[in-house]
Amino acid sequence: MPKTKFKLSAPLPHQQYLHVELNISTSNKQTEIHLPTWRPGRYELGNFAKNIRAFKVFDQENNPLSFQKKSKHCWLVDSANTTELRIQYQYYSAELNAGSTFVDTEQLYMNPVNCLVYTTEQFNNPIQIDFEIPNNWLVASSMELIKNKSFQVNSFDELFDTPVICSPNLAEKTYEVDGYNFHIWLNDLLNIQWDKIIQDFEKFTKKQIEDFGEFPVKDFHFLIQTPNYPLYHGVEHLKSTVIALGPKYDVFGSLYSELLGVSSHELYHVWNVKSIRPSKMKPYDFQSENYSKLGYVYEGVTTYMGDLYLLKSGVFSLEEYLKELEKQFQKHFDNHGRFNYSVGDSSFDTWLDGYVKGAPGRKVSIYVEGCLLAFVTDYMIRKACKNKVGIEGAMKQMYYHPEIVKNGYQESTYREILENVSSISFDKLFENYLNGLHSYESILIEALDYFGLELVKNPSPSYSESVLGIKSIYQNGKINIIDIFPGSPADMSGLSIGDEITGINATQLNNNLDKWCRYYDQHGIKLHISRKQQMMIFEMPTLNRSFYQTIKIQSIKEISKNQLKARQAWGCLGER
Repeated sequence: MPKTKFKLSAPLPHQQYLHVELNISTSNKQTEIHLPTWRPGRYELGNFAKNIRAFKVFDQENNPLSFQKKSKHCWLVDSANTTELRIQYQYYSAELNAGSTFVDTEQLYMNPVNCLVYTTEQFNNPIQIDFEIPNNWLVASSMELIKNKSFQVNSFDELFDTPVICSPNLAEKTYEVDGYNFHIWLNDLLNIQWDKIIQDFEKFTKKQIEDFGEFPVKDFHFLIQTPNYPLYHGVEHLKSTVIALGPKYDVFGSLYSELLGVSSHELYHVWNVKSIRPSKMKPYDFQSENYSKLGYVYEGVTTYMGDLYLLKSGVFSLEEYLKELEKQFQKHFDNHGRFNYSVGDSSFDTWLDGYVKGAPGRKVSIYVEGCLLAFVTDYMIRKACKNKVGIEGAMKQMYYHPEIVKNGYQESTYREILENVSSISFDKLFENYLNGLHSYESILIEALDYFGLELVKNPSPSYSESVLGIKSIYQNGKINIIDIFPGSPADMSGLSIGDEITGINATQLNNNLDKWCRYYDQHGIKLHISRKQQMMIFEMPTLNRSFYQTIKIQSIKEISKNQLKARQAWGCLGER
């Protein structure tokens, strides 16, 4: 069986180009060389080929071969007179996040799915990867080590799911749960609180494995990048995850709860989407979109369960957990796209406009809405089963379901399992909420009440948000409108998203919009606006209601025995 061999280097790291050379066998007169068009974990087209330069192809005698671009990510090579291709190119690697490739003088960090080419002929054959890096650099990856700085994987599918960090600044500790080994790699971080991180990671890992009954792989690696600047990102893989969190000085400070949350989330993904996968993604098609309306399962359930396991394992108190749940509620109520597009349709359209906000009020987030409806699903199951099992029981059934293991799942499969676990109908949840536009508020309040919790909504403390209906951002000395509440004074007066607010009542502003709004509150407010270099004045009408609100989730004062019992079964270890 022929083995594809890659040689990776960065001879001029300050230029931030990863140099790629590979030898790959072929038996075709014309060979198509592909670069993946997207990466699993981010359901949008990546256009990675824009980073490639100096693409060259040679035969086994080192003679150049002619080729042409067939598409933006495919090269067609004339291979009639050779059985082996040697391909060379350089990949620009200047972006650092959890799914990118990045090169500088201190590291060679690679997500192979965005920078390494393949052929369909050799896709399922073994691959060797050799790194030309300094002798004192360590390598963090789940790849199998053959010899010093040389690794192997079984196929391109495994290669594209196997990130790697090469750096002299890596630090590693391991922990073991039920015979499974977990490696924590931290890159370029001082003053690591190893006892703390291992204790907390071990707790949520143990609880997740306990609920599923096993872990899908023997060894798992947390690869954690810690840049100097603000960054929050995580990407799942079967045998590892990459987490990018910064600034590094705050990783064990105010960012520590974020580290726990994203780590628990990505670990849960090892079951949910890396193992429990929609049929449309089994196997992954790296050459085109993998459309699915099931983002509320593979991202929504994961978002919900990732945080819930911090509560169930005792890493988070109930108060700490509710702060995370509040964030999801807040995002939901702030996004008026919930009236226009279901979470199922929004999942399908991640391929259309990716993960950006997109057209105002058009769509919702599979993470946010999926999380909230997973919470509702959990409540429905627990209520029907008298707290003997929750959504974790349904996910466990999916993990062991023979048809799902072989061919993946569809919406009908997911619904069938929910109904098998609970013995109740989920028709209304799917028709009205997952695929419909019914307001979530009443069903969320119902679910909260089951656990002795209540939803409290108060006007935003920001005057411009609560009274005028404006969300703004102060950046580079300018106040720009980023959102407008439908039907608010801002909306009725004719303001638009993107407008710059320069003044109020002939007073120039300097990051003090709310203070001046309160000052002029009883005297009428006129906002001075710069719109595409045109100066305009808008008078705000007075409406006796508030618009943007702040969300609080709290325990009710008189919790019943049944609510306390439900809360304990849900995961509140300290509740008595």
